[in-house]
Amino acid sequence: MLISHTNPRWLVSTLLKHCNTSSVYRGFSTSCAWTSKKKTSPYGAVDTERYSSLVKAVVSRVSSQTPSSLEEEDAKLYGPIVKSKASLHKSAPVVPKNLHPIMNEGKATLAVEYNLEKPARLLLPKGSERSAVPSVTRILKQTMSPEQLFYLERWKRRMVAELGEEGFQAYSANLFEQGKLFHAALERALVPSDAHEDTEHNEDTAGYLESVQHVLDDISEVRAIESAVQHHHLSYVGIVDCVARYRGALCAIDWKTSEKSKPFLHNTFDNPIQVAAYVGALNSDDNYNYQIKNGLIVVAYKDGSQAHPHFLDFEKVTQYWEKWLLRLQIYLEKK
Repeated sequence: MLISHTNPRWLVSTLLKHCNTSSVYRGFSTSCAWTSKKKTSPYGAVDTERYSSLVKAVVSRVSSQTPSSLEEEDAKLYGPIVKSKASLHKSAPVVPKNLHPIMNEGKATLAVEYNLEKPARLLLPKGSERSAVPSVTRILKQTMSPEQLFYLERWKRRMVAELGEEGFQAYSANLFEQGKLFHAALERALVPSDAHEDTEHNEDTAGYLESVQHVLDDISEVRAIESAVQHHHLSYVGIVDCVARYRGALCAIDWKTSEKSKPFLHNTFDNPIQVAAYVGALNSDDNYNYQIKNGLIVVAYKDGSQAHPHFLDFEKVTQYWEKWLLRLQIYLEKK
């Protein structure tokens, strides 16, 4: 029998007999007795508005926190932020005005024998001559981006909140001292001499040396250690940690220590720019009768875990050289 030929009144009457009669009084609901009863979810009473931000932070691929929200959160936990000086570049240029080459075309590379027992160790100029020429470190510090300044200040405030002002100063001094001891231990390892035979490894450096041992095995022909370099045309100076061959490639090497793992080059922040600046300065400096095209950043760990070596070939060094020229340009414009 087709429904289209059925008496409508008879159909409604028949349906009502099989439906839950109590539903009629709740608004003429058509839910029938044989329909399964809907289960009540235990999450029905959860205040979804209260936890909406948490849900968004968990399910979103991008964190819902921003520098502004982090700043507000830190202000409640640690007090108001002490603002740094205004950024030296509100709108940083993309391309440097002066694309000075990193290689020195006027410098002849001489094929000479090097005294590997006595690598170069040139000192920075002193007095008025020194103060007139900025260092690579000073230029990089004074041209940090607003984002870099924000996270640096945030880290400092958290450390001060945890250690106190005096404790933080002691912590910073200890890190600096460990760095000096580590570099001294590296010199003993790279350039053995009778003067170093009686020197024992400090407990603070033993882990670092163990960390970099697999890198030291690949280093040869050490030409300079803790030696000053100066770019006479661009007027800046620096001290390169080491110049040596790493797996056959002559490099400017920068040794770093870190409490956090830095397996990728971008984890080293401005260090590649620093190395590129040293490469350009050494190539310009007539105190060195050779030029280099490569860089190496080695991040060592106190617990002895394997250090992360980050090799920069000439292509990468050139990219970071342009970034260095930008930072140098910003520094000179705001000077």
